[in-house]
Amino acid sequence: MRGHTVIAGIGNTAFGKLPGRSTLSMNVEAVRKALADAGVEKDMVDGLFVKFPTSKFEMMYGQKLAESLGIVPRIGGVWDQGGASNISMIGYAAMAIEAGQCEVAVVCLADNPATGTRQAYEKAWGDDSIYGWFGTPAGYGMIARRHMGEFGTTSDQLGAIAVACRKHGAANPNAQLRKPLTLEQYRESRLIVAPLRRDDCCLVSDGAAAVVLMSAKRAKTLGVAKPVPVLGYGQGQTSWEVALRHDLTTSAAEKSAHTAFKMAGLTPKDIDVAQIYDCFTIAALMTLEAYGFCAKGQGGKFVEGGRIELGGELPINTAGGLLSETGMPGLQLVLEGVRQMRGESVNQVKNARTCAISNQGGIMHTHATLLLGQD
Repeated sequence: MRGHTVIAGIGNTAFGKLPGRSTLSMNVEAVRKALADAGVEKDMVDGLFVKFPTSKFEMMYGQKLAESLGIVPRIGGVWDQGGASNISMIGYAAMAIEAGQCEVAVVCLADNPATGTRQAYEKAWGDDSIYGWFGTPAGYGMIARRHMGEFGTTSDQLGAIAVACRKHGAANPNAQLRKPLTLEQYRESRLIVAPLRRDDCCLVSDGAAAVVLMSAKRAKTLGVAKPVPVLGYGQGQTSWEVALRHDLTTSAAEKSAHTAFKMAGLTPKDIDVAQIYDCFTIAALMTLEAYGFCAKGQGGKFVEGGRIELGGELPINTAGGLLSETGMPGLQLVLEGVRQMRGESVNQVKNARTCAISNQGGIMHTHATLLLGQD
């Protein structure tokens, strides 16, 4: 299925604090912009794939959004794999298009934890909350500490990821946080859950994003100006909570990446730029290992020396990622991947022809991988 489906259009709202905006209104704005970018009318959309708003679950949300958009899709639904939902939905949409179940699909998400409720992110995790198992950072703190213990990963190496993402975000006029970060400033930032510091943790953001997918053949017929081929995609999942896992330094990213690279007929050495899910710096570091950009346990050394910054061997999160552009869970990484393949990024990687994108959900519970190329 390599190249059979293309991303024909992308759109998003502003990122940051958007007081008074409902998730429906933000989704509508992002979808409208994505359709305009693709040059297609909304009446052509017959597939609608939606990530439910993390902050406030609503029954039949997909139907509410379809009504707000003024469309009646043939297929669709609302997905929950946390931050992995977005790329997973792109994969489902691609398969539906291939199977003739729909012709033009929209994948979108919107959330407003910055001005709405953060309860989903702050909740206690079962009976273990009395021991400090409270909120998402605790789980990633455990994983980071184990990685440090097994492989000698250092705080400064995690900081190198934060520095790179903040550097790229500072050059992005649409980023929520446009403040570069030095390693010295990173060291001075307060601990959230040891060993993770404030600058190891992603932003909390309102916002929405959307992509339009169709077959490559249909895009050509419609005269879509800048279609970006989907070369491969994959998923991986675990059913175990962090405290029950036998190995905290292995994630579902390995299986997900293997599936995507096999479909695309590519290897990590073929990738020019990557958008890596950076809800926490340790997640990005472990994903680089799982994808085969470096050996397991060598992620800390791999990210040193500017290797993941613009001009380096593998620039990542060129719009700033979750650490700088927006903490919105994942679809913004796909948008930046599309911009890189179009040659339209504000931090364009010279001669980039392939892009790897990762999404992750929960505390490394779910993972999804997307590989993009050029028309």
